[in-house]
Amino acid sequence: MDLAALEEIRRVKFRYLRCLDLKRWDEMAETLTADARVHYGTPSYGEPLNFDNRDALMEFLRTAVGPGITTMHFAGHPDIEIDGDTATGRWLFQDKVIVAEHRVVIEGAAYYEDTYRREDGEWRISSTGYERLYETLVSMKDQPGWNLTANMWGQPA
Repeated sequence: MDLAALEEIRRVKFRYLRCLDLKRWDEMAETLTADARVHYGTPSYGEPLNFDNRDALMEFLRTAVGPGITTMHFAGHPDIEIDGDTATGRWLFQDKVIVAEHRVVIEGAAYYEDTYRREDGEWRISSTGYERLYETLVSMKDQPGWNLTANMWGQPA
């Protein structure tokens, strides 16, 4: 097993998730190949979200996950297989999405199914996606004691 490649792949996935939560869109784009395919099987949008390339995904994220939306993604239990300059990976993940404007909190879990490709010596995600194990949507109105007291972007709760 190529332990250096294994660690580079883990780091690119963690960077992808960190940049998503911190809204570092340019840095996140660098974790993906230009032709990356993405499938988010999330019921909260009414139907799965599918993107055929990095630019389409990044355009969506810049618009849909703005400062009024706080996210947290946690991934672990990686199962990664490397074959030369390509690899596959599966990750258990949990996420929380707080949409203050609509006063809802979405939580869920899934297994990411990824492929990776080494380009110019750098590992990048060439496809990623999931189908939910579960997803919950709770109105903050139904939890009178729940209150968002801070977020990085200073948006009102």
